[in-house]
Amino acid sequence: MINPVNPTAPRYNLTTLILFWCSLIVVSSLYLTIPLFSVFEDVFQVSSSKAAWAGSAFSFAFAGGALLFGGLSDRYGRKKMMITGLGLLTVSTPFIGTVHEFQWLIVLRVIQGLAASMFPPSVLAYAMEMFPATKRVTILGFISTAFLMASIVGQIYSSTVVMGLSWNYVFYILGIVYFVSLFLITVGIPKDITHKSKDSFFTPLKRLVGIFRKKGLPICYIISSILFIALVGFFSTIGSYLSSPLFGLSHQEILWVRAAGIIGMFISPFDGGLVTRFGVKNVLWCGLIMAGIGLGLVGTSGNLTFLFLMSIIFTAGIAMALPALLSLIGTLAGELRASALSFHMFMLFIGASLGPIISIYLINTQGHRITFEVLAGLLLLSTVVPFFIRLERKETITPINQHNQSNTKYH
Repeated sequence: MINPVNPTAPRYNLTTLILFWCSLIVVSSLYLTIPLFSVFEDVFQVSSSKAAWAGSAFSFAFAGGALLFGGLSDRYGRKKMMITGLGLLTVSTPFIGTVHEFQWLIVLRVIQGLAASMFPPSVLAYAMEMFPATKRVTILGFISTAFLMASIVGQIYSSTVVMGLSWNYVFYILGIVYFVSLFLITVGIPKDITHKSKDSFFTPLKRLVGIFRKKGLPICYIISSILFIALVGFFSTIGSYLSSPLFGLSHQEILWVRAAGIIGMFISPFDGGLVTRFGVKNVLWCGLIMAGIGLGLVGTSGNLTFLFLMSIIFTAGIAMALPALLSLIGTLAGELRASALSFHMFMLFIGASLGPIISIYLINTQGHRITFEVLAGLLLLSTVVPFFIRLERKETITPINQHNQSNTKYH
């Protein structure tokens, strides 16, 4: 069994802080182009639907890379993969700010997405293996919260920079941030124990086939993709909606509305307790319904305060549903838990790739309000999925973190 306790007695609080920070800034790269779509339209003279590929190209590369690099971290070590990913981000990110042609922006965003995808599966595996059972719940909660907060922080960062400087500096400054983070990871966290795997390079991918034989598990991935279609679709829509004549908000004012979503995300660390008390399916239903209602009501009123509150309800629903879905997938997957969670991450970021494409198409053809309603409809429609999933009584309130306490390997 792998439960490495480093002889040098790791400083768990410092390690938690470093892993939270690095998880936050790595995943933030997915979202930082959302406020820049209109900028790219003007700078590169492209349509709004084409500008959205600055986000989708990253997401598709991120999703595909997550499946591959989880297996590689089994072979070469978690810390080495995190260092490699941050090193590539440090090098590739500043180059994005130098491009003068849109196609090169897309190419570099793909490279950036592949580099970033090395980090999440590695950091989750590192947390499971390097932290004792008593601290594992806490570190996984911090990492999950970082992944969620990244959807807001990335947009706030790029919006703030572009208001004071040009869009190029979004990537120049971020390159420096990645360099500092690379240093923190290299010197600030203990080295993990690398176990030579006898499995072939393709074994983790072959193991994914097994998850589709698990009863009820494949349909969970419908919710995985819909959650991020709605989340990224909402953020891709809200900027142009608030700057339209109906509200006429400035970039600074839109920034505050985006930032409000962080309030709703503070529910995420408490999700494990809610699952234990009320059951995983009930918490998942509640989160999906909250998110669907909040998003559906965003476009129904011209009152800015009402919109502000509904956006908080929407993000709170997402923050409630996502960890509950993680628990449900882990419960259904059993011994294939790690592979199932890797595929869950893949489907999340497929959803993140489709979100801006779908929302911008709907904005151009139907308008902002219909876009909000369609995205909300997808969330509410997904509430039927848990009806087709049956759990044993003893499994209905088992949080994912309890399953992970005896993990022997992360694939």
